[in-house]
Amino acid sequence: MADKKGFGSTVLGWFVVREGEDEKKEESADDLIAKYAKDAPPPPPPEVKLSGELPKATGGNVDFPAVYRAAGIDDGEQGRIIKATELLKTLPAETPKDVKKQIVEASLKAFGYPVEQIIEAGAQEIQALEVYIQAGQRDTQALLAESQKRTADLEAEIANIKKVMEDQVAAQYALTQACNAQKLKVQEVLEFFGQEAVARVVSQSPKLHEPKTGA
Repeated sequence: MADKKGFGSTVLGWFVVREGEDEKKEESADDLIAKYAKDAPPPPPPEVKLSGELPKATGGNVDFPAVYRAAGIDDGEQGRIIKATELLKTLPAETPKDVKKQIVEASLKAFGYPVEQIIEAGAQEIQALEVYIQAGQRDTQALLAESQKRTADLEAEIANIKKVMEDQVAAQYALTQACNAQKLKVQEVLEFFGQEAVARVVSQSPKLHEPKTGA
């Protein structure tokens, strides 16, 4: 059973650090890939299970109601947080916090939403979002691990192809050198008989062809 004595030991660990409370560092795409590709698994999520197929987040667009429903948070519970959020937005920014609290609590009770149920629903939603984040992180790590393996395989294949190309070029160079050396030997024999004799035989023989010259 999770320790419920301290607020910090429960939901505080799932809260987002507010702007200014933590040093911000801009990370490159390579930094992010390295971060998510680490072998260390993410910390254990809250003891909440998400059921069914989870909604995909595209470009940061998340179907939050679907995430909450996957965690067993029904529309009624979600509506309590929505109502509290709407009430907070209607209050002037300069209203003291204690006064805001009194107004919101009184209004929620008038709507039949006890504060305890609001708190419970909010904590449930935070738990669900933490589980959703970590599920996405595990999927990301799995995809990166597979992609890195494929990348390594492709790099090895590219290296093999380059080696085959280099070997073929080297073999062709050696072939050309050997054939040219042999041509020189045969050429010595033909030169012995003279250029005119060679030209005459080449032009008369059906087996020989005049060498083509460049345009």
